[in-house]
Formats: sequence, structure tokens, C-alpha cells
Amino acid sequence: MASKNQNKPPVPNTPTPANPSSNSNYSSVDEVSVEKRRNIGGGVPKMVGPANAVRTRQAFSVVNGGGVGGGGGQDLASNASSECGGIEFTKEDVEALLNEKMKAKNKFNLKEKCDQMMEYIRRLRLCIKWFQELEGNYLSEQQKLRNLLELAERKCADMEMLIKAKEDELNSIIMELRKNYASLQEKFTKEELDKLAAIDSLTREKEARAAAEKLQASLSEELVRTQRENTNAMQKIASLNDMYKRLQEYNTSLQQYNSKLQSELATTNETLKRVEKEKAAVVENLSSLRGHYNSLQDQLCSSRASQDQAMKQNEALVTEVGCLRGDLQLVRDDRDRQLLQVETLTAEVVKYKESTGRYFAELDSLAIKSNDLEARCLSQSNLIKTLQGQLAIAEKKLQMSDMSALATRTEFEEQKNIILDLQGRLTDAELKIIEGEKQRKKLHNTILELKGNIRVFCRVRPLLPDDSAGMEAKVFSYPTTTEALGRAIDLMQNGQKHSFTFDKVFMPDALQEDVFVEISQLVQSALDGYKVCIFAYGQTGSGKTYTMMGRPGSPDQKGLIPRSLEQIFQTMQSLQPQGWKYEMQVSMLEIYNETIRDLLSTNRSDVSRTENGVVGKQFAIKHDANGNTHVSDLTIVDVHSSKEVSFLLDQAAQSRSVGRTQMNEQSSRSHFVFTLRISGVNESTEQQVQGVLNLIDLAGSERLSKSGSTGDRLKETQAINKSLSSLSDVIFALAKKEDHVPFRNSKLTYLLQPCLGGDSKTLMFVNISPDPSSVGESLCSLRFAARVNACEIGIPRRQTNMRSSDSRLSCG
Repeated sequence: MASKNQNKPPVPNTPTPANPSSNSNYSSVDEVSVEKRRNIGGGVPKMVGPANAVRTRQAFSVVNGGGVGGGGGQDLASNASSECGGIEFTKEDVEALLNEKMKAKNKFNLKEKCDQMMEYIRRLRLCIKWFQELEGNYLSEQQKLRNLLELAERKCADMEMLIKAKEDELNSIIMELRKNYASLQEKFTKEELDKLAAIDSLTREKEARAAAEKLQASLSEELVRTQRENTNAMQKIASLNDMYKRLQEYNTSLQQYNSKLQSELATTNETLKRVEKEKAAVVENLSSLRGHYNSLQDQLCSSRASQDQAMKQNEALVTEVGCLRGDLQLVRDDRDRQLLQVETLTAEVVKYKESTGRYFAELDSLAIKSNDLEARCLSQSNLIKTLQGQLAIAEKKLQMSDMSALATRTEFEEQKNIILDLQGRLTDAELKIIEGEKQRKKLHNTILELKGNIRVFCRVRPLLPDDSAGMEAKVFSYPTTTEALGRAIDLMQNGQKHSFTFDKVFMPDALQEDVFVEISQLVQSALDGYKVCIFAYGQTGSGKTYTMMGRPGSPDQKGLIPRSLEQIFQTMQSLQPQGWKYEMQVSMLEIYNETIRDLLSTNRSDVSRTENGVVGKQFAIKHDANGNTHVSDLTIVDVHSSKEVSFLLDQAAQSRSVGRTQMNEQSSRSHFVFTLRISGVNESTEQQVQGVLNLIDLAGSERLSKSGSTGDRLKETQAINKSLSSLSDVIFALAKKEDHVPFRNSKLTYLLQPCLGGDSKTLMFVNISPDPSSVGESLCSLRFAARVNACEIGIPRRQTNMRSSDSRLSCG
């Protein structure tokens, strides 16, 4: 078998010096390694240090150190386990590798030839890996150029960010100009409001002037009225002498009149008071009345004077109105001037904006041009320096390449041919690996055939709390001799010892995983195109269902059926790179009271037994000429993953017939048959296989005296015992090699006919209960298993064919 690190380069054992310049030998080795790489790499120079030179020398010694199977191969195998360092090949190394001939001490030793071939393939892969590393150097240079391009793009993005900042600054200036324009608009609105307020005040003044004119008119009317009253007063004064008695009434009316005058004219209030005093004393002195008359005359003069003053005020108001009109005209002219000024300012703002934008654009363009010129000057100066350096290097390379161009071209073509040759050899090696896988399958199945077509495993379940504790050692014992270890079991009954030997015996502490490991190779045979049958036999409560199905919800206690499905789907995935594609079909049924029930049917009326007086479907078992079994009208489901099958198993478990007896709390009352049909095709080899995996959980045998079954349980027990008895008859007939085997005596034996008497690989689990009360039934189960182990059936036949017409490639 090849090492796991066969694709890794060997590690040089020679240490690298700390200071290469101190040793002149390393410089010469360095020059040699540079020349070698120049010859292989197509003229491209490559910096090589002393460590690489040492590695090159060691690689050369590893490749040319010896043939396959010699001492050089052992050194290469020891160095191939490390990942440090690199390998470089020269033309001579590759030619030596291709021209190397395999040497074997014994030409019939296939293992030695296989090891030599694997070692040779490993070294070919090392050579190819070196070419791939050389190609990786060019890819790294390409990556550096991409990084430079990304740096330039980032600089461009920074320049765009700067331009965006300039645009933001211009936008802020424009916003300030807009604010100034808004303030001018507010000032203009305020002046308009002031003008409106002045017009309102002028209107109020006009109204006041009109009210003054009305007051003047009322005063003139009051003066006329006063003159008339004075005349009447004079007449009354003349008649006062004659009418003294009526003087008091006249005095009262005069007081009322005076109070009225006081309310209408503020300037005549004092005069009215004096008149009232004079009226009070009119009886005493008439002269006082004359004085009152004189005072009234004075009041009249004053009224005339006030009237003249009012006229003057009216003239002044007229003059003021004229002045106000002149001011209003001035305000209007001022408003017009301001409007014109606002218009001119707006035009100037627009012009300023245009000029500002133009100036900023010119400034930005000048800044950009300046920056571009500076960057261009800097880049050009750097470019000039770089180009000068590159020119010097290119001149040196040109001088070197002119000398070796033709040789390099020739070597490149030769290396290309070598690579094609290596690829062809790699393809041939892969084909040989496929042929080896076919041979492995053939040897694997040959080993299983040598072990026996019907194999029997015995499993003893642990003691349960309901069992008699501490009695296991008295019932069962397990011999520890070299031949019997793990294969023999002894049972003690009434002091008598009964010994049995099977292919494998699992003690009570055996785990589900340990049990599955023993049958995993048998499950693999189903993928290889064989018919495989595994069934569990034993009394009620002996652990058959636990062995086949396990405990739901506990991954560590999964049974054989879910573990087998997981292995099949995992192996199917691993075979896909080799060109294999598989299709899986699942069916599940139970045999209940000698009738077949479809556990995957969606219609619960599709049952072969009579329920509530209605007869369901009648399922018929048929065997074709190739030994394949078919059940008519049975539901078959295509599956693609173990999860889908687990879901179907849960569905079938809910539909299966179970019942309670005195021996088992939840006893299976029917035979459960799980069938997985496998169809595979290899697209590369056009090979086809058809395999079948039958996993069967038989109902438990029980004695009526112990189970206490009555009614329906009694009928179920009788049917179960009858079918198991028919199975015993078939096994006895096969063991005695009788001409007639009674397969048709029960549905169970007829269904298992290809597995028991055909070309199938069959394994039986006999499950035993350690309870001392079940010793008799356990002895019967062990005896039956021993008879099954002694049976010989036909040779298993692989179901394969080829798509092509060449029959020599098909397997029987």
C-alpha cells in the first residue's frame, strides 16, 4: 500500500548553511542550479539560494539514485513524508525518470510489482507537481500586476473624492449667495410694509380732518341756538317782575339748559355755572343779569375766535395733506429706485454666480491639471528609472536568450511531450486502479463465499429488571479457548451442558456498532450486485427488533437496518468519482396471520386480511427465472438518501401489528420484511449491477402456556408458530438435501425461497434471552440455528452485465 504522503516532495537531509557567502562551494552550486532552471523554465531567470541548490542536488540524487525496489526508492519514501522544501528537475532528471526500468527479484510477486508501480507513479506526480509550481510563479507575477492595477484604481477613487469635496464647497458658496438674496428680499418686503403703514396713517388723518369739519358745523349750529336762547332769556328777564312765582321753574329749566350746554361744549361750562348763579340772584339784582349778558357776549366773541382758529387749523391741515402727498410721491419714487436697484443687484448676483462657477471650474481644472502634471512627472521619472533598470536587465536577458533561444524551444517541446507521456501513464495507472478495485470486489466476495453462504450469528441480550438477577452465569457460559473464543456458547439445563458453535457469538455487553461491523462486508456485497438476506430469529422478547431497528431517538443504539442504509449511501457517494451511479427502491411488508400487508400503502384498505367484513387486496408472490422475487401490487418507492428511508421506516413502524403479552410488553405480531433494490451503472466501463438487500425481523416464537394469549393474540400466536415451524421444515429438508423442499407451506418460506435455496448470501441472527425461565425456548432456538448453520445452498451469483455486446466482460 502506498504511503499517505506519496504526493508530497521529499525533504533534503543536508543542512543549509547560515551564511552562504562564506563558502565558495555554494556559489558554484548556485550557478549550476540557476543554469538547470534556465534550461527547463524556458529562459526565465529565477533567484536560487544555497538551500534551493542543495535541494536540487538532493532531488537529482533521489531521482537517479536507483531503480524501483532499490536503495534510492527507500530514501525517497523516507523523504516523501515531509512537506518542507521544494524539488526542481532538469532535463536529465526527467529523462532518467522516464527511461527507468522496473526491477523485481521475483517476477511472480504481484505485491512487489504493485509497490514498485506506486513508487514510480509517486515520483511522476512529484515531477508534474514541479511543473505546476513553475506555472504558479507566473500566476503570482500576474497577481502582482493585478494588485498594481487595483492600487491605481484606488488612487482614481481618491481623486474622485477630492472632486466631490470641491463640488460640496461650491454648493456651500451658492447657498450663502441664496441666503443674501433672501435677506434683500426681506428688506424690500419690510419697506413695502412701511409704505403701506404711511398710507394708512394718511387715511386716518383725512378721517380726523373730516371729523373736525363736522365738529365745526355742530359748533356753529350751537351758537345760533345759543343766540336764540339768549333772546328768549331777555324776554323772560323783562317779564320777571311780573312773574316772580314762575321764576323758580324758569331757573330749574335754565339749570337744565346750562347742564346741557356743559355736556356739549367744554369751553361754555364755566359760563353756564356763572349764569346759574346769576339766575339764582336775578330776583335781587337785575344788573347782575346785564353782566351775565355781557359775559355771554364775551363768550360769543371767544366762540368766534375759536371758529377762526379752527379755520386756520383746517388750512394748516390742507397744507399738511399737500406735504404728505408730496412725501408719498417721494416714497413712491424711492420705492421705484429700490426696485430698480434690486433688479440690478439680482442681475449682478446672477453674473457673479456665473463668473464664480466659471472661476471655480477653471480653478479646479487648473488644480487637476497641476496634480496630473505633477503625478505624470513623478510617474514618468519613476518609469524612466524603472525602464532604465528593465532595459539593462532586458539587455542582459537578450544576450542570454539569444544564446539559448533555439535550445530552450527544443527543450520546451521535449518537456511538453514528456508531460503528455506522463499524463498518458497516469491515465493507464488510473485504469489499473479501477481493475484493482474490480479484483478487490471479486476477492471480497470470494472470502464471503468461503465463510459460507448461510452464516449464523448468535446474540444474547442483557438481563432486564424483570428477569431473575444474577442467574446469567448459571444459564450461559462462553468458552475462552483459542478456537472457540467469540464463536461458542454453552447452555446449562437441569445440570446438563449443551454446547453450540456459530460463526460469531455476541455476549450481552456487545454494542450495536460491534454487531454491525461484522455484517458490514455482507451489506457491501449488495452494492456489488449480489442478493443479500439478513433475518433475526428468536423467541418473543429476545431482542430481535432491537437488533434490526434499534431504539428510536438514540444514535448510539441504531439497529442494523438504519446503519446498513447509512453505509450504502455513503459508499454510493464515494464511488461516484469512479463513474458509478446508483438508483435505490424500497418496499416494506409484513406477514400477519399468513396474509401480506403493504406497510407503505397510503390507503389503509389495501390490506389482504378481512377488516370489518371488507376484503382488501390479495398480494401474490412470484419468482422469475433469475431468482428475483416480486410481490404484486406492492408499493415501491424511489429513494435518494438515508433520511428518506428513515422516514419510510417510521411510517412502516406505525403501521406494523404489535400487541402485549405476558412475555413482552410490546411484541411484534408479524414478520417484517424490508427490501432495498439497488441498480448501478458505471459510465466509464459501461458495467451494470443489480443487487437486493433483504432485512427481515421475524415474529417471536412463544409458548401458549407462558404468553397467556387469548382471542386475537391466540390466533396470532398460532399463525406465527405455524410459519416458524414451516421454516424449520425447510431448513431440515435443505440440511438433509431432500429433493422436495416445502417452501410453499407458508407465505414466509415462499417469500424467502431465493434466500434459502437460491444464489443469495444469507445471514441469520439467533437472539437468545438470558432469563432462566426461558431456557427451554432458548435451547430450541440454538438447535434450530445449528441446523441452519449446517445447510448448504447454491453458490451466490452476481447480477451484472455490460452495455456493449462484448460478453467476455460480463460477470456471471
